[in-house]
Amino acid sequence: MDKIFIKDLVARGIIGVNDWEREKPQEILINITVFTDTRRAAESDDLANCVDYRALAKKVQAHAETSACFTVEALAEDLADICLEERGVEKVIVCVEKPGAVRFSSSVGVEIERSRDG
Repeated sequence: MDKIFIKDLVARGIIGVNDWEREKPQEILINITVFTDTRRAAESDDLANCVDYRALAKKVQAHAETSACFTVEALAEDLADICLEERGVEKVIVCVEKPGAVRFSSSVGVEIERSRDG
């Protein structure tokens, strides 16, 4: 299976369980790998046969900035669902991180893998 990736997409949204985290948006770092068959797109050289990664990135970013999830796990699940709604996407790996959330670390987060078949 071929892979299309979106690396280090930054969103600013409400995420977390502490009162101060619910007050103002914070940086959320998102990495996505979608699994699809790119042969038809390569043969035709036609965008209509491609996963539109620009549109997908916009959907993911918009959701992350408006969902106000309490956990990175919930946000990652939402983003995986959005990716799997795209035509041709069979599987997705989503990593959601909160930079600076834990002292002495650059980031903490979760990575999940989901597919159409369960």
